[in-house]
Amino acid sequence: MTAAFGTSSKPSQKFMANKSAIIMTSNAVKRIKTLMKEKPDMIGLRIGVKQKGCNGFSYQLEYATEKNKFDEEVIQDGACILIDKKAQLSLLGTEMDYVETKIASQFVFKNPNIKETCGCGESFSLLQNEQIL
Repeated sequence: MTAAFGTSSKPSQKFMANKSAIIMTSNAVKRIKTLMKEKPDMIGLRIGVKQKGCNGFSYQLEYATEKNKFDEEVIQDGACILIDKKAQLSLLGTEMDYVETKIASQFVFKNPNIKETCGCGESFSLLQNEQIL
């Protein structure tokens, strides 16, 4: 992960970061936009984190037809992701990619808040709250 820093010659000017909870690669944006075209009632892709697997948590993706009250909405180049309120803290700083190989195609998450993953890579454990970005 790279960090961006801002400087100003005016000390009284406040610097405010404008960072999304999650960043999508161009491949992820393209795939989400394709899914949205295929399902006209879909407004985006909802991402959640579910307690599952041998290491504690797993990502949960579903088609979103409406925004829930506490969802965080991330729109990038016309692609929309809704982050479930329970997953927002654990996804901070995550990069979402879409990868296609000869045997599989899937969304891949590069999450700096993961402590460790299981051998198959399907589940993960998170850093403690005070260690998250």
